Amino acid sequence: MGVLAAVMIIALCAQTPARTPVYGYQIIHVYAHDPEAFTQGLEYRDGYLYEGTGLSGRSSIRKVELETGKVLQQAAVAPEYFGEGITVVGNQLLELTWQSKRGFIYDVSSFRMIRSFEYPGEGWGLTHDNSQIYMSDGSAQIRMWNPMTLQEIKRISVHDGAQPVTSLNELEYVKGDIYANVWETDRIAIIAAADGRVTGWIDLSGLLSAEERSTSDVLNGIAYDAAGDRLFITGKLWPKLFEIRLVRKS
Repeated sequence: MGVLAAVMIIALCAQTPARTPVYGYQIIHVYAHDPEAFTQGLEYRDGYLYEGTGLSGRSSIRKVELETGKVLQQAAVAPEYFGEGITVVGNQLLELTWQSKRGFIYDVSSFRMIRSFEYPGEGWGLTHDNSQIYMSDGSAQIRMWNPMTLQEIKRISVHDGAQPVTSLNELEYVKGDIYANVWETDRIAIIAAADGRVTGWIDLSGLLSAEERSTSDVLNGIAYDAAGDRLFITGKLWPKLFEIRLVRKS
């Protein structure tokens, strides 16, 4: 190969965008999950799962025993509200609602409601990194809130290369990234919290059997145990919750 040809190939490769990595999974453990839970938000804290469920008249917040799937504590959401994402900040649990533009703050120990708050647009997912709260609304944007005032600080636009990534749903903060379920898909976007770049995709197709999938709804529910470096995945009306390890596919 001549020098000129080699230079041209190097230049062409430099102009070609790198393909976003795709990860599959290895199942580490399978836990029971309430098949009646329309999972909207999921979080792991201090040895327990905290879960927010949706549907009008059926929405709730729950404390769940990981090992058995048993609901240890539960509080119903008023029937006029469709519960959405949750996150636990300190000793408080925050919950969004879908189209009511209202969220609720509960004492995480008693599930006693402390107060409500308001925000514009729809509420989908919540997570936080101890410095700020991240909120999704079903679009390609993630809002950042001050955790004390719940006022919006800024927004990031989520994109894979030049392509916006929409329908961002349940969120989880993992090692500096935001993991986001993409509604009506079996994919999770790994998003750089600093600028909204998608740095990877997780393909979770095949977690449930075809028979299980026939009575379940979409993938939606990500929880991370930072101390144990464990990642948990479930979905709306899923009978199982999975602990998985990511495996690079491409």
